Amino acid sequence: MDCARYPHPPWYTQIMSVQSFLLNQYAKWKLKDMPAAQREQMTALISKDPQLFKKIGEEIERRKKGGESEMKASMEVMKKYRAELGALMQK
Repeated sequence: MDCARYPHPPWYTQIMSVQSFLLNQYAKWKLKDMPAAQREQMTALISKDPQLFKKIGEEIERRKKGGESEMKASMEVMKKYRAELGALMQK
């Protein structure tokens, strides 16, 4: 197998696809109260870089376990990843 042509084994992309799917479904569930147009916009953003949103979610959860409110934790983490989120929105 040519590593330059196939950087990852075939099972790797399948696992990443399943992970992206699950992350997307979780986002839809968490955003169920959001208007449909905004929900679609958010899920499209998540689909562009699921790893970033996974990292953001994990950091928010870690801060909540540390005693911060969900709102404060979310705002602080979003500020931290502002540049990455802005770049993602420009794609």
